[in-house]
Amino acid sequence: MPRTGILDYESDAIVQLMNVAEEDWTEQELKDALQRAIMLELSTIPPYATALWSITDPDNSKPVRHTIREIVFDEMSHFGLVCNMLTSIGGSVVLDDPLTVPKYPSELPGGVNPGLTVFLSGLTRESAALFADIEKPENPLAFAADGNTIGAFYQRIADVFPRFAHLLTGHNQVTFPLSNHGAGNNIVAMNTIDDVLKAITVIQSQGEGTTASPDNPFPGAPGELAHYYAFKEIAVGKKLVKNPATGTFEFTGADVPLPDTSPVARVPAGGWANDPANAPDPTTADALRTFNTTYSTMLTNLHAAWNGNGNALFEAIGNMGDLGDAARTINAVKLPSDPHHTYGPEWLFVSH
Repeated sequence: MPRTGILDYESDAIVQLMNVAEEDWTEQELKDALQRAIMLELSTIPPYATALWSITDPDNSKPVRHTIREIVFDEMSHFGLVCNMLTSIGGSVVLDDPLTVPKYPSELPGGVNPGLTVFLSGLTRESAALFADIEKPENPLAFAADGNTIGAFYQRIADVFPRFAHLLTGHNQVTFPLSNHGAGNNIVAMNTIDDVLKAITVIQSQGEGTTASPDNPFPGAPGELAHYYAFKEIAVGKKLVKNPATGTFEFTGADVPLPDTSPVARVPAGGWANDPANAPDPTTADALRTFNTTYSTMLTNLHAAWNGNGNALFEAIGNMGDLGDAARTINAVKLPSDPHHTYGPEWLFVSH
């Protein structure tokens, strides 16, 4: 089957890759899969961060804020680990091409979780349910096997990668300590196949849990749940507990109240300028432009970091901090057509 649209965010490239028999994967298929996985990890950060930044209490120790913040750091770690996998086998990470940049609202890149529309908004029960659906195993407490979930895609990569272990060079690796956010969260070099397989295990189990437990086996703190279950608690409004009578896990525990938030509305496709009723005034347009320019600069710096300029990672980290400040400025502006809701960041790529 010919490969089409590997770099096109809105293509079904992952479905195409999953339809190639495992034994027929070539070096190019593996590189294409890793580029797709990078785009997939990147696609989760804007919706999660938008929800996080809508929480008005800045105390990072508060339960829901802490949970979402840790998940954002997990996704950053996953992103870095997969970038290292690709560069270690001689591939080139592409992050500054408009084709690769996440689009919202849209399905996930590559055709994963078909029919799931990912949108940008403030934190609500609905957005938390969306996040749980992004992370959802085919069967809770088990990895999927049919290729429709993120976990299944990573499992295919793990199954195929050992045949190409001889390609691992350890060259062009970017490392960064993040273990304070999780035992497996350090962005480490991919020098051996064991490094690769361990990293994939971290990525899968932090998102989906294991076949035996909903706990994150690589937590930042004891008792931390895998992403799917953590988001599901917020969506349902109840803690996950084990029923002693049946041994099953159920969302029937203590209440999980939502924190106070800026009521960030869903961002329209292509940004607020495409919503005639809420076209931004010059001041708001400038704030949106500042966010989009900073986001684009961050992607450019991340691209540079995995293409020979490792120090650009520190610039990208600074950009991420600036994005939070810019988002909170945007979140304070009420919509002209609906003063009960506010603007939210657009996450649009601006070529510069």
